[in-house]
Amino acid sequence: MYTVIAILIVIASVILTLVVLVQNSKGGGLAANFAAGNQTFGVRQTADFLEKATWTLAIIIIVLCIAATAFVSTRNAEGNSTLIEKIENTAPVAQPQFPTDAAAPAVEAVPETEPAQ
Repeated sequence: MYTVIAILIVIASVILTLVVLVQNSKGGGLAANFAAGNQTFGVRQTADFLEKATWTLAIIIIVLCIAATAFVSTRNAEGNSTLIEKIENTAPVAQPQFPTDAAAPAVEAVPETEPAQ
């Protein structure tokens, strides 16, 4: 069901993008093509239709996004629990042992050489 809702969201988003691109804030766009005064589907009616289509598609996308959250798969939660169990069941790695005597610094022994005769 989640896949169907995701596909519907993508389709509605593409249509919304096209509707917004057809609009023009200065009165142009698709509405400018119907500038003749005797048109039955005139400029104002086109602008009203595009505005209603924009709001409708935006609301559809919001509702679909909210509905998609109800159908999100919960398989990841089960997978996380098995991962946690695997981590807990692994053998602990031994920590390296560091010298604890801080007063005596480690000095490297230098081999003594005999003087040449």
